[in-house]
Amino acid sequence: MFEFAWPTISPDTLASFFALAIGFAIAGLLATGYRLFAEHFPSFRLLEVGSAAARFASIPLLMFSAPFIIMRNTLRGRRIEGRRAEFVMIATVVAGLWSLMSGTIVVMALQVLMTG
Repeated sequence: MFEFAWPTISPDTLASFFALAIGFAIAGLLATGYRLFAEHFPSFRLLEVGSAAARFASIPLLMFSAPFIIMRNTLRGRRIEGRRAEFVMIATVVAGLWSLMSGTIVVMALQVLMTG
């Protein structure tokens, strides 16, 4: 009777939502894991300090933890500095797109590992 009221979600849309969630989860996991060993959250300043090898080694960490770093800095800036809501919205979109891209890479890597 009410079959028409339930819209269906396409598999591609569902995969995108899953990749977005995986991207944010991996970003939080990496940032929290880094904090466990370094006693502070990672930041983009890792590209400026230390030896050339340490800066180069921080690139994969920053690539996958960037959504967490962007959202953390944005929300702190909103609370501490009183940044405008438009800036927060734009930063959220950037972090979401970055999370979608990194989550897609993680999902593709997991699919390759699962299929052998």
